[in-house]
Amino acid sequence: MGTHDDLSTGAIETAAVDTAHLEEVLLGRWAETRRTAREVLKDPQFHKTENLTKEDHRERTLKQAHALVEAGAVHRAFPEEFGGDAAHGANIAAFEELVTADPSLQIKSGVQWGLFGAAVMHLGSAEHQKRWLPGIMDLSVPGAYAMTEIGHGSDVASLGTTATYDPQAQEFVINTPFEAATKRYLGNAALHATAAVVFAQLITQGVNHGVHCFYLEIRDEQGNALPGITIGDDGHKGGLNGVDNGRLHFHQVRIPRHHLLNRYGDVAADGTYTSSIESPGRRFFTMLGTLVQGRVSLTGAAVAAAKLGLIGAVTYGNQRRQFNATSSTEEEVLMDYQLHQRRLLPRLAKTLAAGFAHEKLLAKLDDVFSGTDDSDENRQELETLAAAVKPVATWHALDTLQEAREACGGAGFISENRFASLYADLDVYVTFEGDNNVLLQLVAKRLLADYAAEFKNADVGALASYVANQAGDTVMHRFGLRRALQGVSDTGDERRSANWFKQTEVQRDLLASRVRQMVVDVAGELRSVGKLPAEKQATVFNDHQYQIINTAKAHADLLLWEAFTDALETIKNAGTREVITWLRDLYALTTIEESLDWYLVNGRISTQRARTLTPYINRLVARLRPHAQDIVDAFGYEPEHVRMEVASGAEQARQDEAIAHYRKLRASSEAPVEEKTLLDRKRAEQRKAKRQ
Repeated sequence: MGTHDDLSTGAIETAAVDTAHLEEVLLGRWAETRRTAREVLKDPQFHKTENLTKEDHRERTLKQAHALVEAGAVHRAFPEEFGGDAAHGANIAAFEELVTADPSLQIKSGVQWGLFGAAVMHLGSAEHQKRWLPGIMDLSVPGAYAMTEIGHGSDVASLGTTATYDPQAQEFVINTPFEAATKRYLGNAALHATAAVVFAQLITQGVNHGVHCFYLEIRDEQGNALPGITIGDDGHKGGLNGVDNGRLHFHQVRIPRHHLLNRYGDVAADGTYTSSIESPGRRFFTMLGTLVQGRVSLTGAAVAAAKLGLIGAVTYGNQRRQFNATSSTEEEVLMDYQLHQRRLLPRLAKTLAAGFAHEKLLAKLDDVFSGTDDSDENRQELETLAAAVKPVATWHALDTLQEAREACGGAGFISENRFASLYADLDVYVTFEGDNNVLLQLVAKRLLADYAAEFKNADVGALASYVANQAGDTVMHRFGLRRALQGVSDTGDERRSANWFKQTEVQRDLLASRVRQMVVDVAGELRSVGKLPAEKQATVFNDHQYQIINTAKAHADLLLWEAFTDALETIKNAGTREVITWLRDLYALTTIEESLDWYLVNGRISTQRARTLTPYINRLVARLRPHAQDIVDAFGYEPEHVRMEVASGAEQARQDEAIAHYRKLRASSEAPVEEKTLLDRKRAEQRKAKRQ
């Protein structure tokens, strides 16, 4: 395609980005929904006001949430019989756009409709939905999602709160048996929630049936805590201070039997427990499946925040001038410096990769929650994909916002440019709805389970053959045979060696084979763990935890690359496809560059080729540099969404004014003479005098 074949030839740039076409590609399947949401969010009433007190920010966010109800912006996921659209993918697509207005509004809305409301909708019966959803949808019943405990965050199965059934009264008794079982960090709980869905260990007839979900009213009409319920305020936080996070402690609180959200497990009047899912473990994970919506939405919001940061930094970098390098009269634009390109363009590439991966994740969520494909296998795929993509997207957003802030210098630290504010608000995204490292462990376990399943029914001969082949392959990599062969073919032509990296199949092989080898290595280390006592198993897993996490991260890298590569097929404009292919290459090669030590140690890349990788990337970012503004413009955000002075064009106006001033001054007789010029003249005259 065009000049993509060889960046080392110095070929003249011919590709160009069709911004309108790229915007359609980036908006994805739910383009119209995103546009509708963005149009609503142009209204200043939804925009974050910096430097509000915690109290004022909380009240403003509550008013904004009510305004969303009035705008008809919160009902998409709910059943049609209650005025919703039963449109789950569209709902998340719109919801994640709230981060451009105020991340506190996104999270408060997520608690109300994505967690509290979704629990009633997905875990409750038709009667529960009829009774409680209308008030949840119109926000007349603000609610909290009481899962997390101070003593157990990500380990939901070990929650301490109990719900013990009393058959005499036909009531559940909700109790906090010790301080560590206090529900903490609950959005809406400190001030606004009048009800909550509470996760607790269901105990009936002396048997603990594991964690189930219950609907509780927690405040009376005057806003006071109901008897037996202690409500606390978690106070000021590092970000998201528009959300009133609080804590709940229960002392023998009685609720009616029918307040158990009983879709997957029910208790009869006499205390008999029944469930359509026999396995307690499978039942637990099925009930927690509603959490995946939160992880998916955080992924999309993180991508949107990264886009805002890049819009600000790239726009400013194309306007701000600093230092005279190629001209004695005009300073250089920041984006013309290689280091600036290296700071921003790889992050731009990864943002697109994460965005395309999120689009696939969103489509899978819509398949599952709409019933198009809600098989156990597809639900597991959704949960694994979300557990892989959410960590990489949220970590990437923080990394991008910080680098974008630094790329704008002191201007980036001013509140009006939002970098610091967005970073503070998104910081907690990496640890809620599933701590990133815990989620990656889930991904690694799935990879290991899939690897083990390959040989579950294999005969001895097939297994022996595979092991022999794998061993040979490993020996070749580890002891340099492939490295030596590669070195022979690489010698004498550095350009050919560098261009090897741009080939799609090479990128796929490098990224995929790394995942495969890492899984094989971990599996080998854990091969005999199943025969050990439980405490020994835990020790072995702990000894390899770092290795397990890195394996999952490598898998996430591959997922993003595959999503990016698939997305290229949807780009019909040739010039745009050319440029975005370079961007895909940049994502792949900087990812490989970050792990180059692994590829060298394992013999997957020769030393000769390794030497050419960084120079090749440098040429690639230079090739992409003229297109950076078009790409961030194609994100489709308008000034009302961006709201950054550095992206407003004000810097360009200042620079133009300065250039015009100095040009006019140089053309006049009033321009002062530089001291250096006088010294140069004096020295020249002295040299001339000596020669005479």
